[in-house]
Amino acid sequence: MYQLDQHIYFYLLAVIPVLVLMFLLLQLWKRRARNRFGDSGLLRRLSPDRSGFKPVLKLVMWCLAFACLSIALVNPKIGTKLETVKREGVDLVFAIDVSKSMAAEDIAPNRLEKAKRLTSEIINSLVSDRIGIIAYAARAYPQLPITTDYAAAKMFLQNMNTDMMSSQGTAIGQAIDLATSYFDDQDQTNRVLVIISDGEDHSGNFEEAIAKARTEGIRIFTIGVGTEKGGRIPLRENGVIQSYKKDQNGDVVITRLDNSILQQIAELGEGGYVNGSNTEEVIDYVTDTLSRMDKKEFEAKQFADFKDQFQWFLGGALLLLFIDVFLLERKTAWLRKLNLFNEKEEEL
Repeated sequence: MYQLDQHIYFYLLAVIPVLVLMFLLLQLWKRRARNRFGDSGLLRRLSPDRSGFKPVLKLVMWCLAFACLSIALVNPKIGTKLETVKREGVDLVFAIDVSKSMAAEDIAPNRLEKAKRLTSEIINSLVSDRIGIIAYAARAYPQLPITTDYAAAKMFLQNMNTDMMSSQGTAIGQAIDLATSYFDDQDQTNRVLVIISDGEDHSGNFEEAIAKARTEGIRIFTIGVGTEKGGRIPLRENGVIQSYKKDQNGDVVITRLDNSILQQIAELGEGGYVNGSNTEEVIDYVTDTLSRMDKKEFEAKQFADFKDQFQWFLGGALLLLFIDVFLLERKTAWLRKLNLFNEKEEEL
């Protein structure tokens, strides 16, 4: 297991292609200058010790040294010890609506991106709770099983989009049924399902699914994303809006936030509903709700004793620069005898 302290220093690697470009421009300028000075064949005879390979080798040394220095600034760390620790928390499953209506841009940048941001911010506020993720449209699919790996959860969140499922609709009942199977700890007294949706086009009999979830001790909370005024559903191709979704009569479809459905689901699930337009209010509501729940103790394995590894890369960079000092741009006598790089000098 490894950690990276300062990811921002990876941007320094962008200097390497700049160095390569400057080197190529310098070589081009030198060649033109030599051509203006005299015949290239005659110049090679006048300067037989000039190497064509050494400048390239020095450039490679500089690029490698700069790459090592950048990685040293990032300061990678390696976990050297795996420990089992006791943690207390609540099992929390997020069911995120990825139907086409979630592409509406009535809330910036669009409903799904807002849902993903809300989920990410809630995860950031958690301390030791276990989380899972479900994506649903016409059907529900597991994305991430119950885990304490928050970094993995955020990675799965980033990959979610409205095109990940071919069939459309909003089968909330299937999402609740799937969430019921997520909770693997029979002793966990507090199980929470958070549904993030615009509440539109919910099909099926979700009352039965909610009743089953309640028998399993699952409380259901809902977060609404979108506006009651609504917005159009863009149809994109290669990231560019080509048109907007239309109904059978050819009229542009306007999708709206349906608070009543989400409130009904929360009421039947003995949870609560909150509008997702204000991120801070949502975070405060969720954290306050979770803080009032009993915590279940469980074991989790995690790496400890992370040790810095920057010194290896810093040492490598210094070594490469030290070698570069003694690496001259003229031919090396013993290498010239071996003629490894086809640099055998021509006799006058």
